[in-house]
Formats: sequence, structure tokens, C-alpha cells
Amino acid sequence: QVQLVESGGGLVQPGGSLGLSCAASGSIASITAMYWHRQAPKKRREWVAGISSGGSTSYADSVKGRFTISRNNAKNTVYLQMNSLKPEDTAVYYCQVAAAGLAFWGQGTQVTVSA
Repeated sequence: QVQLVESGGGLVQPGGSLGLSCAASGSIASITAMYWHRQAPKKRREWVAGISSGGSTSYADSVKGRFTISRNNAKNTVYLQMNSLKPEDTAVYYCQVAAAGLAFWGQGTQVTVSA
């Protein structure tokens, strides 16, 4: 089992920046890829970014060039740096890890982009 705790959400103005963190505990040795997803009100949850155990990254087109995913394996933490935020980035952001063939999810953190 892997437990995930996200932090760093909040309210930010359009064009601003915000950083999210997700700390993993439990069976951390089995963690491979780490991801961020988001779910806006009345919309499906969507994948935002992913990072492999080797550090390769990938992004949804909607956030490419604005968001950066990174990880610190020593701290068992994945990060999402979000720049040039737009109102349409408003959502609950979830981290997810792959471990031992299973997917584990955090509880989510709210990000609101509004003037």
C-alpha cells in the first residue's frame, strides 16, 4: 500500500503561479511512475502530467509549456509547478502513483484561478 498526501493548492489570479507537492509513504520502494490528474466541476477527471522512474516527463497539450512535473526520489515526493495559470485550470488536482501493478491516489487539493 502507498499513501499519498497532496499540498499546495489555493487561490491564484490568472497569470499567476502555484506549486503542488505530493508526498508518498508506505510501500514506496515499489513506486514507478508518478502522475498528476485534475477534475473540474461537472467534468471528467483528466490526466495532466506524468514522470517515469527515470525522470522522463509527458504533459497534456492543455498544460504543455506552462506546467512542470518533477520528482525527488529521496523525499518520495512528486511536484507540479504551474505557471501562467488560466481560469480553466481551476480543478481539484490529484496525484497518482503506479506501484506493484496498482494505482494509488491522493485525496486531492483544490486549485482555483480567479481574479
